[in-house]
Amino acid sequence: MSRRYRIRHITTYTYSDRVTSSYGRGFLAPREFDGQRCLDKSVDVEPAPTDQSFGVDVYGNEDVYFHVNTDHEKLVVTADSVVEVDAPNEADRLLGANTPWEVARPQAPGDYTANGSRAAAVEFVLDLVSPEITDAVVDYAAASFAPGRPLRDVVVDLTHRIFTDFTYQSGSTTVSTKVADVLEARSGVCQDFARLAIACLRSKGLAARYVSGYLATEPPPGKERMIGVDATHAWAAVWTPEDKWLAFDPTNDQLVDERYATVAWGRDYADVPPLRGVIYTEAEESTISVSVDVAPIS
Repeated sequence: MSRRYRIRHITTYTYSDRVTSSYGRGFLAPREFDGQRCLDKSVDVEPAPTDQSFGVDVYGNEDVYFHVNTDHEKLVVTADSVVEVDAPNEADRLLGANTPWEVARPQAPGDYTANGSRAAAVEFVLDLVSPEITDAVVDYAAASFAPGRPLRDVVVDLTHRIFTDFTYQSGSTTVSTKVADVLEARSGVCQDFARLAIACLRSKGLAARYVSGYLATEPPPGKERMIGVDATHAWAAVWTPEDKWLAFDPTNDQLVDERYATVAWGRDYADVPPLRGVIYTEAEESTISVSVDVAPIS
């Protein structure tokens, strides 16, 4: 069983004065991997760029680069894609997840080798710069990590605790907000909750990655879909000894399923932002608006 979606992601930058040159890079096209297929994709930039190219980063994510050197006071980037996502096979995605969490550490004593999947996963154990694994993170994580507890149960418990203990509050944080600040405020948005879960897992020597993408939203019974009100989403995934990644969503208290379309993954949000760039301008003010629509295709 699979589900197919047509995704449109429109980002509009408006400036108070003319921009003479704009460089941009981002991750806007869904990934290809077992369980997900990107059937169509395009990225259009207005004004038309003098240079535009696509590449693949170190994690296998497809990125887009563009350079606009036409004077402009508004820049619009429109990404369109069609993606097909399979419903997860429970037995397959839980491979390795029913072992004790201590065994799921890539650097578990006696198991680490200098090559292979464990070595590749070790990078996702490392803390960030500046560090996010504080004493407060260690203390918060502790309740989920009973000795010998299966990794799946740890993940489900941690996911539920974050969902229960924290309030989703749009606009309460920024992309630079630290995990420690989220812990103190007990509020945030999806990227904050994903990053908190990742810090908790890494504090115990587990490999965890940040995932960006889209979540298909369904209207209440009897209501029509609203266009352009969806948003980019973020969740997390933990590595298992069978070289699988068990993905979970603390914002919605669930394991990831066929409603999630993955765009990119990395160690943190900073690895896979939808868009970032540099502009040359004397403008003192700017605004950004984002419209996302994830439409099921029957």
